[in-house]
Amino acid sequence: MKISIASDHAGFELKNEIVGYLRKKPDLEVLDMGTDSEKNAVDYPAMAAKVAKSIQNGESERGIVLCGTGIGISISANKFKGIRAALCHDAYTARMSRAHNNANVLALGGRTTGRGVAFDIVDVWFNTEFEGDRHTRRIDLITGFEQD
Repeated sequence: MKISIASDHAGFELKNEIVGYLRKKPDLEVLDMGTDSEKNAVDYPAMAAKVAKSIQNGESERGIVLCGTGIGISISANKFKGIRAALCHDAYTARMSRAHNNANVLALGGRTTGRGVAFDIVDVWFNTEFEGDRHTRRIDLITGFEQD
């Protein structure tokens, strides 16, 4: 599976930790879309756009976005058609974001999420399948909002 990942300066350190962690997994190809430093401020909406567009154009299947809290970058990613970004704080929210919401973008807070917790979240998020059934109807309703 191809995944894209990007962060602003506040999520840079955790993003790099996650990239290193994921690159050890043989079934994932990681596209690091930046930023490449925590020294210069980067606007999180621009970083969310990189990941969202990579999913929209088929360059990647899923994505991970990080900013200081994960809030702003998840809001930004959700502005793109076809993107369902979920800000997750633990393994349970990660599992539910995939099983019930079929989230294709995981949002994390670089200043609010510890490294070990982040690795647990990422593992659960990538290993949980969408349950479909009644949840498909709800995803279809959400997708319908994009038409308005």
